[in-house]
Amino acid sequence: MNGGLPEPVLIVGCGLIGTSVALALREQAIEVFLDDARPANVEVAVSRGAGKPGPVDNPGLVVVAVPPSSVADAVAAALSAWPDAIVTDVASVKDNLGRRIAPHPGASRYVGSHPMAGSERSGPMAASGRLFEGRAWAITADENSDPRAVAAVRELATLAGAVVVDMDAGTHDEAVALVSHLPHLLSVLAAAQLNGAPAEHLALAGPGLRDVTRIAGSDTGLWLEILTGNATKVRALLENVREDLDSLIAGLDDDTNSLAGVLRRGREGTRLVPGRHGAKDVEMATVFVQIPDQPGELSRLWAHTGESGINIEDIRIDHELGRPVGLVEVAVVAHNAEALVDALTDRGWSAYR
Repeated sequence: MNGGLPEPVLIVGCGLIGTSVALALREQAIEVFLDDARPANVEVAVSRGAGKPGPVDNPGLVVVAVPPSSVADAVAAALSAWPDAIVTDVASVKDNLGRRIAPHPGASRYVGSHPMAGSERSGPMAASGRLFEGRAWAITADENSDPRAVAAVRELATLAGAVVVDMDAGTHDEAVALVSHLPHLLSVLAAAQLNGAPAEHLALAGPGLRDVTRIAGSDTGLWLEILTGNATKVRALLENVREDLDSLIAGLDDDTNSLAGVLRRGREGTRLVPGRHGAKDVEMATVFVQIPDQPGELSRLWAHTGESGINIEDIRIDHELGRPVGLVEVAVVAHNAEALVDALTDRGWSAYR
């Protein structure tokens, strides 16, 4: 037992998320066993130091990290196989899952959870023990949940470096439809327009296009299961988007008020996204810094930025292979932006807002 975490931990499903959970726990010296319908996934996860090949006779905690369509059966099987174990899952849709598990006699030992972390890559080779650091980890306990089980799942999230967010399953599904499922579909729609585009058009692509389309490269089968599992919530949002699309089209046909209204609401929406420290009302600004494509330049920039005494909220590097310079975008609280530009300029950097 490590704090409130029952050991050993059994991870069922050694894909990106399951293996990342295992790696995070191993960094905390937690005893972890691994199981997967594909033995090759277990072999890869073991080779990366994620734990020992399972199954195990008497796990204290079982983390189900299988594809969405298999989660309910896997949770029920774990509750039946290990009558003393606490069971959680990492699936991205919770409400219907909770309803399916509720009739099980061991349902009080199950607590749903969902780490808000992932990648367009998949499989155990893409996993990282740091994947959850600073990320929200939703826990969807209800009035029937055993407090011991809730405490254990909270400890799991905390040991992985995540920030626990408690909510009921229905609210969770509404939230992820808005902040995860809809953005994925909008990324897909934008990326789909690139098919058949002339090469000379794509040659002009910059970070904006890459930002918008990056998550569209995620696994199709996985997203089919996620979206069909949360279809009602996602459909409602898509109907809202359709109304905005109609307004945009009307705006391009000389209704500038309609066009401006959608653009204005989009700007307002960006201010509601919590920053790194959870602040919703802090105005941010981006400082752009040109950086030569040479060894050591990035570390030199970090050193000079640190000397400025200004806290960096976010950072992004835009660099195309073959270009002699890259562009680093440094996000800071707006009232610090000019001071950072001055500090970096004084140290020889080409920095601007």
